[in-house]
Amino acid sequence: MRPARILPAFALAGVLLAGCAAGPGDAPSHGTSGGGVGLNPGAPIAAPGEVLGQGTVIQTGDAAPQFCLGPVAESYPPQCSGVALANWDWDAVEGDETSGDVTFGAYAITGTWDGTTLTTTSAIMLALYDPMPIEDPLLDPGNAGDTSDADLAKIQDELFDAPFGALESHIENGYLFVSVVYDDGRIQDWVDAAYLPDAVAIRPALRDLEG
Repeated sequence: MRPARILPAFALAGVLLAGCAAGPGDAPSHGTSGGGVGLNPGAPIAAPGEVLGQGTVIQTGDAAPQFCLGPVAESYPPQCSGVALANWDWDAVEGDETSGDVTFGAYAITGTWDGTTLTTTSAIMLALYDPMPIEDPLLDPGNAGDTSDADLAKIQDELFDAPFGALESHIENGYLFVSVVYDDGRIQDWVDAAYLPDAVAIRPALRDLEG
């Protein structure tokens, strides 16, 4: 399995990884079906209802808190960048730590997503959160993809600077899994149109809550 790549939209501070970028209208070299013409994967996508995400909340001084949904540097205090977080109250949660002027903690947060900001409605310490297991059918060995690792690696490099702001990506079971903040299907449609069919699986970090 190819190691996970940290992609620049939410990269760790100070981490720079080289990659071959492709713009939304560029034609990749390994087969496309239109290059995503007519789609705008870089446009903010709002969620129709409440969403749930798991990650690290970090606040430095009087700056607004951020919710890091991607990789977090294993330092003390941790370092990461994430989405804007509104209606956050440290006094209403447990499990936070402070080092210098940095306050942080790991939480499962429910809220509303307008495409740029997550507005908190409830939060629980991640250590106390017991989520329902989610089985990804694309991880089933009996459902392995038929795209070669070499072709998936090329796509991974081209999506390194993707306009939709990827969090991380990795190759597994014949697919390229790409984590994004949120998707209502439009990002998946774009990669399906731009690349080999059934090659890239978009996985949102903020999941829609049913009901």
